[in-house]
Amino acid sequence: MEDKTAYFDNSASTRLDERVLDAMKPYYFDTYAVATSEFAYSMGIDAKEALEKARSTIADSLNASPGEIVFTSGSTESSNMAIKGVTSALKKKGNHLIVSKIEDFPVLNTAKALEKQGFEVDFIEVDDRGRLNTDQLAETITDETVLVSIQHANQEIGTLQDLESISGICREKGVLLHTDATHSFTRVPIDVQKIPVDLITIASHTIHGPRGVGGLYIRKDTPLNKWMDGGFQEFNLRAGLENIPGAVGFAKAVELVTEEENRQIKALRDHLIERISSEITNVILNGSKEHRSPHNANITFHYVEGESLTLHLDMRGFAVSTGSACFSRSLEASHVILGIGGDHERAHGSLRFTFSRYNTLEETDAIVDAIKEIVAQLREISPLYEKK
Repeated sequence: MEDKTAYFDNSASTRLDERVLDAMKPYYFDTYAVATSEFAYSMGIDAKEALEKARSTIADSLNASPGEIVFTSGSTESSNMAIKGVTSALKKKGNHLIVSKIEDFPVLNTAKALEKQGFEVDFIEVDDRGRLNTDQLAETITDETVLVSIQHANQEIGTLQDLESISGICREKGVLLHTDATHSFTRVPIDVQKIPVDLITIASHTIHGPRGVGGLYIRKDTPLNKWMDGGFQEFNLRAGLENIPGAVGFAKAVELVTEEENRQIKALRDHLIERISSEITNVILNGSKEHRSPHNANITFHYVEGESLTLHLDMRGFAVSTGSACFSRSLEASHVILGIGGDHERAHGSLRFTFSRYNTLEETDAIVDAIKEIVAQLREISPLYEKK
């Protein structure tokens, strides 16, 4: 291997593709005006055309209409916009919100913030693989429910939810559905003509696009109040100058993802899981094996601290993330591992591996070989580990 970091934390952020950067450059140095109407000057018109072309490309990836895509600063803003915008618009109907226990923080903490403001929030259970209890969801929806927010793919364990069933329940009950698809967008198809989701959070940074840009799909006629005041941009739903280079880069990143790439990523992911499962004892795959995003593997190594394992891997040139509380700014163990019934030991010993187009078979084998050595060394000094 070359003397460089082998990066396996692509759910946190991905390396920018050079082709994305090339697509963005003209909108920094040549066509740098704000997007203006056809009655303004040429550079502004060109900028507006680039923005709308990007919007159309992203809409096509969801089988949506361009007017249903609003550009944002990223997934956090998109989820805040969806949840706060809908709950504000429907406050006369009720003040009940439903989310799952293992949502990512933009959804989870937005729900908790609304709870402090007087909203009633139900946090739906998931099973030991991270799949939502749809019977509980159906039973929890009331006449006061204004929104259900259930992620598509989990950010830590990669489990995919059954959006078709969940959206069917919400549609039958007359309740809007938002899904955070930050960790599935372009990796797992979503066709909004077939699956009646009302709002979808998407982001650029997880698919080799630029950071600081994302989007929110808003199905036509979905009630949603503007939650950030200012100008009239983005259909008067999101104030502020549009990030045109970011939008162009986001669209280019979407164009570059292919089915073949996703198959290759999944093959590397499966290879890592197979080797670790067969060559290292006392390990467990967290999340669903069958219903899983193609780029994610989350594995607990019992009798080993994830923090130590991560640091040892870093010294050898590998980047991964862990569910250890020591690596969390909140100093709490992974709420996802705890949410699927795991204990603190399982959370503390977990590592998340997430793949991208730049990962190779060579570095995948190399990280497994390194993990085998490091786990053996750490278990040798662990007072909890007994040799079988």
